[in-house]
Amino acid sequence: QVQLVESGGGLVQAEGSLRLACAASGRTFSSYAVAWFRQAPGKEREFVAAISRTSTTTSYADSVKGRFTISRDNAKNSVYLQMNSLKPEDTAVYYCAADYLRLVVTQRRSDYAYWGQGTQVTVSS
Repeated sequence: QVQLVESGGGLVQAEGSLRLACAASGRTFSSYAVAWFRQAPGKEREFVAAISRTSTTTSYADSVKGRFTISRDNAKNSVYLQMNSLKPEDTAVYYCAADYLRLVVTQRRSDYAYWGQGTQVTVSS
C-alpha cells in the first residue's frame, strides 16, 4: 500500500507557473507508475500526465503537451508536475495516482489503484 499527498497548488495568473508535488509513503516508491489527473467543477476527472517507474516513459494529454512536464525522484519518494504557461482552463483539482508494478503507463483512471486527496489549482485570466 502507498499513501499519496499532493502539494503546491494555489492561485496564479494566466501564463504563470506552478510546480505540484506528490509525496509517497509506504511501499518502495520505485515500484509504482504514477500519473496526474485533474477534475474541474462539473466535469469528469481527466488524465494529465504519467511517468513510468524508472522515468523511462512519459505520457501527456494533448491539452498540456509542451506546457507541463512530469518528473520523479525515487530517492525522495516524490513525483512532480511542472506547469508552465497556465491557462484559465487548467483550473481544477489535481490528483496524484499510482499503480503498483505497472510496466506500461496508461491514461485510464481505472488503471490506477491509489489516489491522493488532491490540490486545487486556480488560474485567473
